[in-house]
Amino acid sequence: MRILTLNLNGIRSATQKGALDWLKTQNADVICVQELKAQAADLTSDMIHLAGYHSVFHYAEKKGYSGVGLYSRRVPDAVVEGLGIAAIDCEGRYLEARFGNVSVVSLYLPSGSAGDHRQAAKFAFMAHFMPYMERLMASGREVVLCGDWNIVHTEKDIKNWKSNQKNSGCLPEERAWIGDALNRVGWVDVYRRLHPEATDEGYTWWSHRGQAWVKNVGWRIDYQLATPGIAATATAATVYKTQRFSDHAPLTVDYAMDF
Repeated sequence: MRILTLNLNGIRSATQKGALDWLKTQNADVICVQELKAQAADLTSDMIHLAGYHSVFHYAEKKGYSGVGLYSRRVPDAVVEGLGIAAIDCEGRYLEARFGNVSVVSLYLPSGSAGDHRQAAKFAFMAHFMPYMERLMASGREVVLCGDWNIVHTEKDIKNWKSNQKNSGCLPEERAWIGDALNRVGWVDVYRRLHPEATDEGYTWWSHRGQAWVKNVGWRIDYQLATPGIAATATAATVYKTQRFSDHAPLTVDYAMDF
């Protein structure tokens, strides 16, 4: 089972840069995308009906903002759209597709970089989502949470560690929250399990400022967090950087589990 996740930073922009053409060649069973920045009426037939895939989307109410999607070779047995919390669901941040006893989620955690009000919204999301992750872990299902978490976990996950300690995405409270999900709740950071010492090769996001991409001044903020059972079957995890479709890079993980 191959699962791919990519923050598109706008599905229309990423499509113009060749993202959909590339995705079609990756032999992924499930593709999770985030930050659609579009509503249903904005999507072309090719965006909705990616060749060989069934698609589902959870749009933000605000035009040109947020939103997540999921493409799968198999039609999901069930789809869960949103967390049941109006203030979160209006931003289109959670989409779960269920295939038998396996769930794959496309997740887009808020960024707090736009100011104190957005950091507060991010903390509120985190407070609501931790109990949700606990329930998922206790459900008996195998789950893969894919997406843009907008948080680095350790010094290995960011180029400029010291200078970002007071910046959203690298705050001690945020990093502790990810650590709690991994260490107490039991989620597995699949890329880090397979690449325990990786640093800059694991980065998945680069600022548009200061030639960050050229200098590889990156952050690893796109994860696949999985329940221990399916995580133990992971055989490969790669970040693709040959082409750029957005300010994020795609993360692909292969699991030795039937789809």
